[in-house]
Amino acid sequence: MSEQEQIAKRVDVDKKRLINCTTVDVNQLMPLKYTWAWEHYLNGCANHWMPTEVPMSKDIEMWKSKDLSEGERLMIMRNLGFFSTAESLVGNNIVLAIFKHVTNPEARQYLFRQAFEEAIHTHTFHYIVESLALDPGEVFNMYNEIPAIAAKDEFEMKLTADILDENFTTETFEGKQKFLENLIGYYIIMEGIFFYSGFAMLLSLMRQNKMTGIGEQFQYILRDETIHLNFGIDLINGIKDENPEIWTEEFQQHVYNIIDEATKLEIDYAKDCLPKGILGLTAPMFEDYVGYISDRRLERIGLQPVYNKKTPFPWMSEVIDLGKEKNFFETRVNEYQSASSLVW
Repeated sequence: MSEQEQIAKRVDVDKKRLINCTTVDVNQLMPLKYTWAWEHYLNGCANHWMPTEVPMSKDIEMWKSKDLSEGERLMIMRNLGFFSTAESLVGNNIVLAIFKHVTNPEARQYLFRQAFEEAIHTHTFHYIVESLALDPGEVFNMYNEIPAIAAKDEFEMKLTADILDENFTTETFEGKQKFLENLIGYYIIMEGIFFYSGFAMLLSLMRQNKMTGIGEQFQYILRDETIHLNFGIDLINGIKDENPEIWTEEFQQHVYNIIDEATKLEIDYAKDCLPKGILGLTAPMFEDYVGYISDRRLERIGLQPVYNKKTPFPWMSEVIDLGKEKNFFETRVNEYQSASSLVW
């Protein structure tokens, strides 16, 4: 092949597209077009951690003691039950639904990283269950047995069903909208709304110096999820920009509707976790918090807020901030780069 022919075969970065790209080799990463995808990948790598590096001895001692109320134990168990399978739902959606239809190599590079992180998160709940000597069948089967958890998981699985059809394609108008609905369902709703009540509950417990090992692991998970959410928002907005015809008023109203349904499901879940209130936490507080979170997610994808709530947990923003050298609880350094240098 002549030098001119070789040059002609090189990737034209302007022809890269997030979906439905047929003119560029999906295996050829460079040159980058979507630098945000590569930056999210690098941030994910910098935040690498493993659950087994977090000591659980104090949690084991406290779990065996009488220092936790029945309400606190219920809240912990409900959140372990939800998260233990929710992470698998997200991971399976990435591998089986999203990856196939994203045709950009740098975005796929991040999806590889995210899928691994979802496996780490599932590993985390196995580690917690094993450490506390909990019944694994009880915890990992709550998504079938606890209505408030089952309702959230069923909501998400409905959004995946059509995309898993072997004949599904993003080449049609309807297919593009359905794919975008899936991305909104998993990044905006599952990781951006459904996870956040649990984060606030367990980190509130940690603020009282209770179950600090679980709290530490949830800090790590929250920071991973913050990057997942930011990548998902960039992916959604990128697809919108490249396919503006699909972002119709009718589809926007559909997005409002599914986010409203999800918001109500999350409030029901909070009520189930906190039937009597604990730790200075009450279910009505989570009505405000979930509304506040939902509005922030709507704004990030170009829609207007509708709930107009204030957050009852302003400290959560400091936990999420990856740039902090010290966390909100003023106990340990949070800047971590790799498993071999987890220095707090």
